[in-house]
Amino acid sequence: MDVKKSLFDNLQTFFGFDNFKGDQEPIITNILEGKNTFVIMPTGGGKSICYQLPALMSEGTAIVISPLIALMKNQVDQLRAFGGSDSIAHFLNSSLNKAEITQVKSDLLDGQTKLLYVAPESLAKLENIEFLRLLKISFVAVDEAHCISEWGHDFRPEYRKIRQVITGLGAHIPIIALTATATPKVQQDIVKNLQMTDATLFKSSFNRPNLFYEIRPKRDVIKEIIRYIKYNTGKSGIIYCLSRKKVEEVAEALNLNGIKALPYHAGLEPKVRADTQDKFLMEDAEVIVATIAFGMGIDKPDVRFVIHHDIPKSMEGYYQETGRAGRDGGEGYCLAFYAQKDVDKLAKFMKDKPVSEREIGTQILKEVIDYAESGVCRRKQILHYFGENFNETGCNCMCDNCKKPKQQFEAEEHLLTFLKLIQSTEEKFDDSHLLNIFMGSETAQTIAYEQNKLPEFGYGKEAGEILWKSLIRQAVLNNFVSKDIDSYGILKLTKAGKDFIENPYSLKFILNELIESAADDDEEDVKHGSGALDTQLLGLLKDLRKKIAKQKNVPPFVVFQDPSLEEMCTHYPITVDELKQISGVGHGKALKFGSPFIELIKKYVDDNDVERPIDLVIKTQANKSALKVSIIQNIDRQIGLEDIAKSKGITYFDILKEVEAIVNSGTKLNLGYFVDEVIDEDRQDEVFDYFRAAENDSIDAALNDLGESDYTREEIQLMRIKFMSELGN
Repeated sequence: MDVKKSLFDNLQTFFGFDNFKGDQEPIITNILEGKNTFVIMPTGGGKSICYQLPALMSEGTAIVISPLIALMKNQVDQLRAFGGSDSIAHFLNSSLNKAEITQVKSDLLDGQTKLLYVAPESLAKLENIEFLRLLKISFVAVDEAHCISEWGHDFRPEYRKIRQVITGLGAHIPIIALTATATPKVQQDIVKNLQMTDATLFKSSFNRPNLFYEIRPKRDVIKEIIRYIKYNTGKSGIIYCLSRKKVEEVAEALNLNGIKALPYHAGLEPKVRADTQDKFLMEDAEVIVATIAFGMGIDKPDVRFVIHHDIPKSMEGYYQETGRAGRDGGEGYCLAFYAQKDVDKLAKFMKDKPVSEREIGTQILKEVIDYAESGVCRRKQILHYFGENFNETGCNCMCDNCKKPKQQFEAEEHLLTFLKLIQSTEEKFDDSHLLNIFMGSETAQTIAYEQNKLPEFGYGKEAGEILWKSLIRQAVLNNFVSKDIDSYGILKLTKAGKDFIENPYSLKFILNELIESAADDDEEDVKHGSGALDTQLLGLLKDLRKKIAKQKNVPPFVVFQDPSLEEMCTHYPITVDELKQISGVGHGKALKFGSPFIELIKKYVDDNDVERPIDLVIKTQANKSALKVSIIQNIDRQIGLEDIAKSKGITYFDILKEVEAIVNSGTKLNLGYFVDEVIDEDRQDEVFDYFRAAENDSIDAALNDLGESDYTREEIQLMRIKFMSELGN
């Protein structure tokens, strides 16, 4: 038989492709010849065909070990569609019931099944090992092979047992190990653990030229995400979050804003996850919101964007997750939001882990931080991490750093000082320690090694920490120094570094830009506009408010307060639903006072050709409603505000703030039972009369007019709440 002709015939017959992609043909030939094979190929490179086609062409059944149950189902469905038979491929995992397992085993024993997908946990079960011994096994494919290594982003202890199980299944079974994300260190671990030092290595470039990489400071993150999706209507995307709770919140926020989104995490029932995957593949859902930690087995070629709501735990994770975008070679936009508080959270998660695991985790996380903070080409940094050198001129402005003008600095003198310090301290320290020396930080280590007496101690203070972080990062990226991964990131001089010490020359490095810190709660300001205030519209709205206030015989601030009017002048709400999302409006006020304001704004927008922001008003989930609902229920039961505050673990001042926010949004609260206890009737009338005639609702102005010796600030605030509730709602 002409093997080459057979290969192409089968490629066309089973998969409908006319040509192989990249190294697929030599990889498949290598497996068909019974040789061990190690494939490192980026997501979207076509790894699956590398084991699927030889399995279909070989006698017996190929065992495919995969950690992703969802991906197994997806690939089995695809193979059945291509092959025309339900028995051509099966999976064996915890999602099957007894009857289904019996059917799978029957098909395998009949020789009808060419590929069997198993989870590593299922593979290790004694009854499964004994059953697999009854089969003729063509080869074993170890997918996501990086899971073998503690240095990989998704270490799975069960992967360590694979070699032992394969040996127990029979002699000379060929292995193909495949991964999209393996640093040189992880590659060594895979080869060593699977005992395949004789394997032929096929390593494709990690570069995905169609992906655009961007890092933004984490502020108004939900608003930013919704704005992006609204501008890219009809495109499929994935959003990654750090926690299940955040996944649910983000999915709900997207749905509230008219975006079909579904949550996807390990806490959901397997059937729900499978249904979610199907809906995404069938485009019944535009966006999947998933946990970073949970591996998504969604093989969808036309994912157009991947957004990290929280910074990922590792560069491998980031590369694999962003790699889900643009697998068809089309557009792929990869946006990650970066905040120090996310880094602090991830560091906190590692605090209770064993020392060695914590040190590995810290070093892996540090690579992510360096990547996010660096001003260097994102692509150059990603590829360097995977042992591949890249000239940033080849990026073609496909990352945020390459798109914007770079601030550079002359690096010769500083680089020489840095390299000489590594040399004089005998290559024993990592970048953080060396930075402490340059910045003159008297840490326990610098003191213990008496490095506070070195001439370099404090040498970098004048230039500043940002310059030195930039320099150290680029000394690594440009191969003047290398990180010794086995020794937790100790920096070693390379030949290029030693040559530079002997013959220094002028060179320029890029200066990092300081990433602005995010707000304490990135969701708090989700509704607030960032556009310029339309003062002309504001004047018209204030006139209308004054007119309505006269008709209703209430002060203007009872209708809408100034901050609400100002927000209307940046968002231009033209429906009741949109108006309800303006801060200080809410359902009650929108219905009571909203119609004339909406009419005025709509006419103003039409008359002046105003281009409303596409993210007009970001609707939020009941304004963090759990606390508010509880407060309303307690007030209905006439429980004192101090007691409510105590039960919620907040102060009396905080409860007043919450109650005021509820009232200002248009909900009427019957607070008479509490006010009567703390303020006598005559004083209540005096404050009511004051606010009826007041031009504004300022507490300071009220205290000044009524007398600070007669009223406390809290009493005035409480009366203002009662006044607004009774007259405004």
